[in-house]
Amino acid sequence: MLVLGIETTCDETAAAVVERRADGSGRILSNIVRSQTDEHAPFGGVVPEIAARAHVDLLDGIVARAMREAGTGFPELSGVAAAAGPGLIGGVIVGLTTAKAIALVHNTPLIAVNHLEAHALTPRLTDATEFPYCLFLASGGHTQIVAVRGVGDYVRLGTTVDDAIGEAFDKIAKMLGLPYPGGPQVERAAASGDAVRFAFPRPMLGRPDANFSLSGLKTAVRNEASRLTPLEPQDINDLCAGFQAAVLDSMADRLTSGLRLFRERFGAPKALVAAGGVAANQAIRRALREVAAKAQTTLIVPPPALCTDNGAMIAWAGAERLALGLTDSMDAAPRARWLLDANATAPGKFANTRAGF
Repeated sequence: MLVLGIETTCDETAAAVVERRADGSGRILSNIVRSQTDEHAPFGGVVPEIAARAHVDLLDGIVARAMREAGTGFPELSGVAAAAGPGLIGGVIVGLTTAKAIALVHNTPLIAVNHLEAHALTPRLTDATEFPYCLFLASGGHTQIVAVRGVGDYVRLGTTVDDAIGEAFDKIAKMLGLPYPGGPQVERAAASGDAVRFAFPRPMLGRPDANFSLSGLKTAVRNEASRLTPLEPQDINDLCAGFQAAVLDSMADRLTSGLRLFRERFGAPKALVAAGGVAANQAIRRALREVAAKAQTTLIVPPPALCTDNGAMIAWAGAERLALGLTDSMDAAPRARWLLDANATAPGKFANTRAGF
């Protein structure tokens, strides 16, 4: 089957065509992503109204290019999938409405995809990962540890009670005067810094649950930065290195707890999977490899282009659901919030939201 996927939940306008073969394997025929970084950079973060207008301006052309590069036409599609949330509601409406129009005109099944489920299922596209596996989802709006037991079957084992990891990186960058987007800038500065100059806290270390907290660490960095003002370039590098090292230690401890909870409830996971934009951080990848090795499991991290928001993951999630006969009607609603684990409750103000704006 061929599925068109549309992604417009934040600041990437994306479309892709993915093939799901009869044996369950997948192949990406096209994957077009247009980042809006330049539009939002002057404001130091994503502005929802600017993002929504950019999606309106860009999406038709991106869908047309994705179809052209895939060498197919709308009548050949088995389904049309769009991220229906969670996300910035203006952008979600643009993508879902476009998908509905295509599906209606061509009498094609519609699949309204949970953006988080798309991240969760990506390793089945890239690595044919078998269920069940443990997902570490870390981005600007999410930090979660999830047991992925099947399509539509997710159990949240841990989440952030305040800031997401990617959000914390971005806020530290802004605090230290580094340009947007902040996460890669902090990683770059940390590479030239002294990670032991500052004694930053390791939040939640040793707790039996698998939850995360980063607001206290962020405050500790702010206090040191204020004490040192005006900051020299090496001060900034050292602050970034110390912050990143604290995040790595906390993340490793929280994931170790999450994997223990996974084993207690579901047996040994087939793999530890990392998804979301934070997984592109090389220091975090190295720490994840150590966690997986100690847990005696395989680490799977999709290529960086499929860790960040993209249309291929939406198309693949749509194909996985379509293969099970799971489709949606034309009254499928866009959602700003959408729990991946329907039985979970949000322990903090940003838990299970798309972004902490």
